[in-house]
Amino acid sequence: MNDDSPARQKWQTQLASLWPAIKGSLAKVYKPCIRKNCRACARGDKHPAWLLSFSSEGRRKTMYVPLALVSTLKKALQNGRKIEKLLSRTGPELLRQHRRAAKKDPAAGSKS
Repeated sequence: MNDDSPARQKWQTQLASLWPAIKGSLAKVYKPCIRKNCRACARGDKHPAWLLSFSSEGRRKTMYVPLALVSTLKKALQNGRKIEKLLSRTGPELLRQHRRAAKKDPAAGSKS
């Protein structure tokens, strides 16, 4: 694919529209708090918390997420999945383009 090809420009536009993007998972959990005299915990109720799980340097990590960031992270996770789909289609598309170019110009198909 040429650096200025329409396909590359389309791909770059699609990619730019998918920001922010992250890879991982977001879960709402219920946990007891650390206060000794918490009435909710004494009743057996637990407090909601959001956790982001992700991999870093081959290790699974988890971070607490402030409620204000939950919607942003949900969108970023959706965008991350869309980017993965775009990337998985890129390899086969490059091969199809190469094959079409080779049919038009058999000499170009033998270059690697």
